[in-house]
Amino acid sequence: MSTDEFPDYVYVTYIRAAREDVWDALTNADITPIYWSGIANVSNWQVGSEWTHCKDGDPTGDYDIWGQILESSPPERLVFTFQPAAQPLETQGSIVTYDIEQAGEVVKLTVTHTNLPDKGMLNGISQGWPAILASLKSYLESGEALHYESR
Repeated sequence: MSTDEFPDYVYVTYIRAAREDVWDALTNADITPIYWSGIANVSNWQVGSEWTHCKDGDPTGDYDIWGQILESSPPERLVFTFQPAAQPLETQGSIVTYDIEQAGEVVKLTVTHTNLPDKGMLNGISQGWPAILASLKSYLESGEALHYESR
C-alpha cells in the first residue's frame, strides 16, 4: 500500500494562551506527561536532533515512538518525524507539524500528520490527537488536564 492512499490528518484547536506557553507545553518533558497520559516527549528540539515518546513520564525511560526534528522555529512551528521505536530513523516515518499562530487573545494550534503508512495508523491518530489536544487545551486554560484512556 502506498502512503498516497491515506489522507493527511489535520486538527485545529483554539487555546486561550500565549504562543510561548503552547510551545512550552508541547516541548517541555516535565509538562507533556501532565496532559499526554503520562508520556514525556523528550528532545532539545533542534533541527537534526532525535525526540522520544517516553512511557511513564520518565524522560530517560523506555519509549515506543521516536523521530527526528526536521524544522524548529519557536514558538511558531515544529516539524518532526513520528515512527515506531523499532523503525530506524533513516527510514523516515510519518511527519507531524505543529503550527502555532497568535489570533488575538487565543492561539490557533494546527496539528498536521502526513505520510501515514497505513489505515491502522490513521485510525489510531484520529482517536489520539483529539484526546491529547483537548487535554492540552484544558491544562493550559484551567490548570487541569483531562483524563482519558489511551489506547
